[in-house]
Amino acid sequence: MQLTWYGHSTWHVTVDGTDLLIDPFFDNPKTDTDPEELDPDYLLLTHGHADHIGDVDRYEGTTLVATPELVEYCRDDFGDYDAVGGMGMNLGGTVECGDASVTMHRADHTNGIETTYGTSGGMPAGFVISDTKPTQVSDTESTTFYHAGDTSLMTEMRDVIGPFLEPAAAALPVGDHFTMGPAQAAVAADWLDVDHVLPMHYDTFPPIEIDPEDFVREVRATGSDAEVHVLDGDESVEL
Repeated sequence: MQLTWYGHSTWHVTVDGTDLLIDPFFDNPKTDTDPEELDPDYLLLTHGHADHIGDVDRYEGTTLVATPELVEYCRDDFGDYDAVGGMGMNLGGTVECGDASVTMHRADHTNGIETTYGTSGGMPAGFVISDTKPTQVSDTESTTFYHAGDTSLMTEMRDVIGPFLEPAAAALPVGDHFTMGPAQAAVAADWLDVDHVLPMHYDTFPPIEIDPEDFVREVRATGSDAEVHVLDGDESVEL
């Protein structure tokens, strides 16, 4: 599994022959990538805030994976999208996206969409992406990545996502103000018991400018053995 960070919360995930793009927003200072250079098989949206769907219109015709409310909003405002199973998915569900198994989990955040009339995108979410379908039998051969979305710290990381879905790596928001900051994100990494943790959702706007080394120090302070990967924009890591 290959993970590429395009700044903010935008990730490209390759699972065998399947390409997934999460939260496309390329108007950020960490990337020089033209979004139209990418041709994902699936477009995954955690929620409907502008800094997570800003470049959705570049991928018309791509299979869209999001809550039913957000799928319908994107269809109405951005074009013709195919949704998994002809509809969106919802919290707790797992769908097959090519070679990837995608499970949607809740995120503690908001999800109002900024329109003239205002609308809700349903519950905000995160995604757990694996090369095998999750079961109650632990699978040490699988590779699993958790994109936490714009969440705060929540006990489901300790009680459900970590022990049941077993991610090896997690991308966690660390910018504070709108999401977790370095200290709470470090607790999340510890609770998830991941081997690799990747900070995201920072340095895009003044309110979320931080020193990512603060996150590295906080992870070490928890006693976690997770390797912290502070990526440059457009940089990849292989799991």
